Amino acid sequence: MRHEYLLALTASGSATPATGWTAHYLTLEQDGKLLAACVMHLKTHSYGEYVFDWAWANAYQQHGLQYYPKALVAVPFTPVPGARLMAVNAEARHALLKQLLDWCQSREVSSLHLLFLAEDDVQTCRDHGLMLRHTVQFHWQNSNPGYADFDHFLGSLTQEKRKKIKQERRKVAQAEITFECKTGTDISLDDWEFFYRCYERTYLEHGNAPYLNLDFFERVAQNMSENWLMCLAYRSGKALAASLVALNPADKIAYGRYWGALESVDCLHFEACYYQPLEWCIAHGYIRFEGGAQGEHKMARALLPVKTTSAHWLAHPAFANAVSDFLDREGQHIDVYMQQLEQRKPFKTSI
Repeated sequence: MRHEYLLALTASGSATPATGWTAHYLTLEQDGKLLAACVMHLKTHSYGEYVFDWAWANAYQQHGLQYYPKALVAVPFTPVPGARLMAVNAEARHALLKQLLDWCQSREVSSLHLLFLAEDDVQTCRDHGLMLRHTVQFHWQNSNPGYADFDHFLGSLTQEKRKKIKQERRKVAQAEITFECKTGTDISLDDWEFFYRCYERTYLEHGNAPYLNLDFFERVAQNMSENWLMCLAYRSGKALAASLVALNPADKIAYGRYWGALESVDCLHFEACYYQPLEWCIAHGYIRFEGGAQGEHKMARALLPVKTTSAHWLAHPAFANAVSDFLDREGQHIDVYMQQLEQRKPFKTSI
């Protein structure tokens, strides 16, 4: 929710009306004092959200109704939980949400969606009768008082998981690949340009154009350089892969975001996206590494399942009832899924 981040998304052309994101900024003021604010986008599609409602849109279309544009309170392309209804207190937060709902109704918008919410936002949405939906992410937590080093962390895992990680790291080392992790202004413009080549290639290999352009990354590099960790992989002095991690230095939280490679090397993805960032987090006292949306394979790397919450309002009563029934069933499946994942924790039983 940093201004520099949101500005980079729009100024770079990554999230604009031309790409299906039309931003509206709602604020509440009293006697010249700002009490609450949020960023709401009118969306003409459901790409870049990580909470999937394509089936709802298709159902609308099949019944001759328009689902788009819809209203979305979220950070474009960023599945990081946090405050979406920014307010000085609960009363202001409630007033802001009421204004959001009134705005959607007055403009006959099909629906309102608030994604990856902080707990205060969840409670406010619940109080206003919005439907809640849960998804699962995978986060790594540092121990208390903190792992001494990566080997200390490995020692907390079961023998099977510890052996697997060592084997994966050994494969990368045997491929004669070395790493350098840079932060802040130590990340050069050449590093950013190389990272973008890797990032773009990964998207194109999957048949999609990347959401973000080089201009976006150059803007955040210039205006919020302290918020980035880049892990660069080399062979014989030549860079061949890179991963990018967002940093919250104040709260000591890291967020795994993007990666790419110019050639395929067995286990390089795991090293670049998990082991190098975790090693850095341990060395710098970071308490959490959020691995982002989806990916059960992350559990084998000690990233544990965490529920995230979104809230939804649909204007059409019949569709709202149908979605509510669906979310009840989906929520039961999520609970069972979480219980199943709980039994597969990679840590020793004493942890």
